[in-house]
Amino acid sequence: MWLWHKIVPQHEEAKWQDITATMPGAVLSAEYNAQKIRVEVYTQTAEEAFVLQACYGGSSEQLKDVDWVAATAPENTPPLFIRDKIVISASDQPQVLEELRRKYPRRIILTFPAEMAFGTGNHATTSTCLRMLCDEVKNRKSPWTLTDIGCGTGVLALAGLRLGATSAVSFDFDPKAVEVAERNIIRNGGADNLKLFQADVFEWVPARGERSDIVLANLFSSVLQKAFPRILPAMKPGAVLIISGILNTQAEETLAAAEAAGLRTLKVVSRGKWTTAKLTNA
Repeated sequence: MWLWHKIVPQHEEAKWQDITATMPGAVLSAEYNAQKIRVEVYTQTAEEAFVLQACYGGSSEQLKDVDWVAATAPENTPPLFIRDKIVISASDQPQVLEELRRKYPRRIILTFPAEMAFGTGNHATTSTCLRMLCDEVKNRKSPWTLTDIGCGTGVLALAGLRLGATSAVSFDFDPKAVEVAERNIIRNGGADNLKLFQADVFEWVPARGERSDIVLANLFSSVLQKAFPRILPAMKPGAVLIISGILNTQAEETLAAAEAAGLRTLKVVSRGKWTTAKLTNA
């Protein structure tokens, strides 16, 4: 793995958010004096890092193959509670999970240890998607199906199955994310009706009979804006689409693109600097 990095003025943060919006390995963080922003992009190859350096300056360096999310995660991360339905533990220790089952016998207990794919549940975009999903399925009477686009660790699809989805389709552009999701299926079980695979949303076409009642897409806003016409064929008539990964500053243009594609906005929630929305094709 390689790292490209650059120090920029704090007032350029919005500009660099836009530049790095479609880069999965991008991280923006404040420097100690709060007047500077450190822009970092983790890449798989030296070529990718040096292309960034040629375009934007800065520096590039090779890194040891370290699981950075797991290495920096708190040793005792508290469980994440989603409504009164789900508890997500960062631990996969049997005694920890058994204690959670004992304390919360009526809740769904899931384990998602920190790994190299996005989506353990704690990020504002993922947790808000989970809350919105819980609210959406609470009063559903008839059987329903789910599609998760950009699955990360698979937390949304697995939660959906535990909440009552009869089947789920889940995929990600990143093969490492799919590998992690596969491990989480084994850890959590109960995913016999989950179809998991690697795919690019701009090339993927739902198989016959795979249109869903609920579609989740936790993607960068720039990807969402271009992908709405590709997502629509995955939705049954009257389906619900839950989207996230949208910076508040990009919410208006993203929702406008959704409505231009034929979707109607039902609900918008902002948490921190992120926006999550529920839409329909009805």
